[in-house]
Amino acid sequence: MTSIALPPPSPAAWPAQPADALGFDAAKLGAAVEFAASRETPWPNDIAAHIAGGFFEAPPDNEILGTVSPRGAPNGLITRNGVLVASWGDTRQVDMTFSVAKSYLSLLAGIAHADGLIRDLDEPIGETVRDGGFDSAQNAPITWRHILTNTSEWEGTLFGKSEMIDRGRDLTVEGQGKKGQPRPMRKPGTHWEYNDVRVNRLALSLLRRFGQPLPEVFAERIMRPLGASADWRWEGYRTSWVEIGGRLIQSVSGGGHWGGGCFIHAEDQARIGLMMLQKGAWGGTRILPERWIAESTTPCALNPSYGFLWWLNSTRARVPSAAADAVFAFGAGGNATWIDPGTGIVAVWRWMDPAAVDGFVGQVLAALR
Repeated sequence: MTSIALPPPSPAAWPAQPADALGFDAAKLGAAVEFAASRETPWPNDIAAHIAGGFFEAPPDNEILGTVSPRGAPNGLITRNGVLVASWGDTRQVDMTFSVAKSYLSLLAGIAHADGLIRDLDEPIGETVRDGGFDSAQNAPITWRHILTNTSEWEGTLFGKSEMIDRGRDLTVEGQGKKGQPRPMRKPGTHWEYNDVRVNRLALSLLRRFGQPLPEVFAERIMRPLGASADWRWEGYRTSWVEIGGRLIQSVSGGGHWGGGCFIHAEDQARIGLMMLQKGAWGGTRILPERWIAESTTPCALNPSYGFLWWLNSTRARVPSAAADAVFAFGAGGNATWIDPGTGIVAVWRWMDPAAVDGFVGQVLAALR
């Protein structure tokens, strides 16, 4: 097995080597980087105005409930076996990441499972999370596996947002297609749908099980062991404060759809990707069980391009140029982490036009000798 070089703890610079020393054609890799750097997202810098303008949905459903910050310039980096081979822009620029945060919730669910806080993925959530959210006939059968695979069909309103807002959401026409139309609810586990309210219901359920803020758990169990910076933050909504053990705690959001979410830079994201490449390990430290990473990246029966809140490429339909075992964390606006087990590549890009993803991945892989 190829050895993985781990970067020193932040704020030390990420160790780099020339492209040819890592098996790349330097000219071809340089062209791939230039391709990425020149394909800026069509999103404006003023993200608050973009959301308020109805990109995701029309008023009043688009009301912003959490912090929204202007986006920075495009940036990114490429590593191979843990060594930095290329970068562009400011890779320590902290920005919103939108649905990349969903994949981080998957990591926290893995911690909860390893700690015994989630006893069985096929156990109804309502057996251990008793806050009324899983009392109805529709919601009572929902298991942890259902909610982790976006097949829960959870019904209701959370923090002032109804899950109806995201019913019928089609990511291939995000910002163009219609959604939020009534439809008969299906039995949990029989219908796949990308729905931010249901992911936020997962975040609240994990908060109930941990009994402490999820950003604290994320810092203690994942980010600090990875040597990440202290520059990131993870927020929820002004409406998502709940009382747990006499303490008011903000439940975080699984994206920036209505504000909030994880604000983080590319280098910290690359550390998380490198941990995923090592199947949950960081050198000699076990962050997550290897079996959790394997299960998280197993295709969902109802959507082979999705695992436990990670995007997969098993059919090569989403990113044709990438390998079938590639794993991605994708966020709206052109934010992603790409993990390629076969080559040892972990790459992160921020604010690259989503239409350029396949071209970029193809060029990087074509640069390998």
